[in-house]
Amino acid sequence: MNRKNFLKKSLLGLAATTGVTALASQKSTYNRLMEQVGFNHLPNKEEQTMKTVLHKASTRGHANHGWLDSHHSFSFANYYNPQRMNFGVLRVLNDDTVSAGRGFGTHPHDNMEIISIPLEGDLEHKDSMGNVGVIKQGDIQAMSAGTGIFHSEYNKNKDRDVKFLQIWMFPDKRDVTPRYDQITLKDTNSNNALQQILSPSADDEGVWVHQNAWFHLGKLDKGTNVKYEVKAPKTNGVYAFVLEGNVTIEGQALGKRDGFGLWEVDKVDIEASDDARVLLMEVPMEIS
Repeated sequence: MNRKNFLKKSLLGLAATTGVTALASQKSTYNRLMEQVGFNHLPNKEEQTMKTVLHKASTRGHANHGWLDSHHSFSFANYYNPQRMNFGVLRVLNDDTVSAGRGFGTHPHDNMEIISIPLEGDLEHKDSMGNVGVIKQGDIQAMSAGTGIFHSEYNKNKDRDVKFLQIWMFPDKRDVTPRYDQITLKDTNSNNALQQILSPSADDEGVWVHQNAWFHLGKLDKGTNVKYEVKAPKTNGVYAFVLEGNVTIEGQALGKRDGFGLWEVDKVDIEASDDARVLLMEVPMEIS
């Protein structure tokens, strides 16, 4: 499949590159994704025993386009599973590997919070707001698409792959002014602790987004136990994604690239069975 068709099927809504106003003539990223979500896919909240959802790495959607090898934790592009549409406002969690010198050409987004977390290599970003930069492991990028933007993402290097997580969340308000945010983490802050990398506040640690969400990264030595206190336990859930190693979260054993969601909890207990890296994403369970 060529790049143009892939982007179209990936709900990126490829449009003429004559400007952001081209978005007006087609369904927006937000509307396309909302149509797919429908009812929340999570188990019935009335059943007290059903407060978790497990997504083993081997059950993810997978697409290899040659230049792009992508695993989808939630339905995306040609991967459709009505039971795997979203976790609250968390709509896309793609584990992407892009070949040397290749990437996503200029394409539009609107009304979506887009977070990129590089795992290996260097990812070059350009957008219609005039931002040009390269993000690498240890950097976090956030973009509020708002009223509409165009951007591109390419592997900066000609001799090695780039690996990154592409995460989309529904915003808590529509048609905001588009914005771009990027930070470099202090790696030592996540050793045997949970380092905040995203929040709803520009004055807080990490990048910020238009959503009542908090992301944390943990780099844990074998045998380490940490607890995460949920910021908004009555409305939010926590989706854990294991980047490396093995952990046990609230009694559930998890391996590399497994996903595990919990809601209606005040805290989350995490124990590293091996040296491990974990991403925790606390997000609202209801889409406003």
